[in-house]
Amino acid sequence: MPDEPIRTPTWRRALVTGASSGIGRALALRLAAAGTDLVVVARSADRLEQLAAEVDASWPGRRVEVLAADLADRSALARVEQRLASDDEPVDLCVNNAGFGQHGPVAELDVDAQTAMIDVNVVALTRLSTVAARTLRARGHGGILQVSSIAGFVPAAGTAVYNATKAYVTSYTESLHVELRGTGVHVTAVCPGFTRTEFQERAGYDAGGVPAWLWHDPDTVAAVALDAVAANRPVVVPGLANKVMTATVRVLPGAVTRRVAGLFSSR
Repeated sequence: MPDEPIRTPTWRRALVTGASSGIGRALALRLAAAGTDLVVVARSADRLEQLAAEVDASWPGRRVEVLAADLADRSALARVEQRLASDDEPVDLCVNNAGFGQHGPVAELDVDAQTAMIDVNVVALTRLSTVAARTLRARGHGGILQVSSIAGFVPAAGTAVYNATKAYVTSYTESLHVELRGTGVHVTAVCPGFTRTEFQERAGYDAGGVPAWLWHDPDTVAAVALDAVAANRPVVVPGLANKVMTATVRVLPGAVTRRVAGLFSSR
């Protein structure tokens, strides 16, 4: 739960995917604390109900709508799209946080698992962003917040598909930001680095060697992300070290970044 004072709310109702844990949960709690009603989406209905109960206990009267859905399932995704487009208790902030990674060489990973990653990280995000863009542009107000990653700025053996999906998310968001300029719709991608969530364990990635100073907690990332979308910044990278790294990578020749990525991937 956020400890610092909450700013005046910008959003009346936010739809947050992947809200059951990690950054998504932190975003939902910060939004609730700021006076925003919620539509929370994830596969686990039990976890979403626990989140709703926590919000109700902390901020009585705050409305939390639970929508359990696996975004890799096109029929389940369609239900989320319909809710996002609805004019009944309308959503004015779409937060595309749901996503997952998988660690290992492409040739050794299950191809269905890799394409499922694309379905969630790219396809679901694109479909929900399209619905949000159409709906919010017509209303003249709203926001779209994408949770990307600094992984999208660099190639990496062992996380090839994940990094590629996040490169897509960041590039797509920057383009959408330009397209919706002047419409009243804010569009932002937040690109965190190592964050203390369940992500690494689920991806099968051993992050034990990552120094403590590179880690962030989900609430810090959520605070940076919400400030950025309120200010309509196209891309924000939390943390000084991550900012320096991504700025450096953007100006280095591709051959150099691939060489560095290969050195780290071999460890």
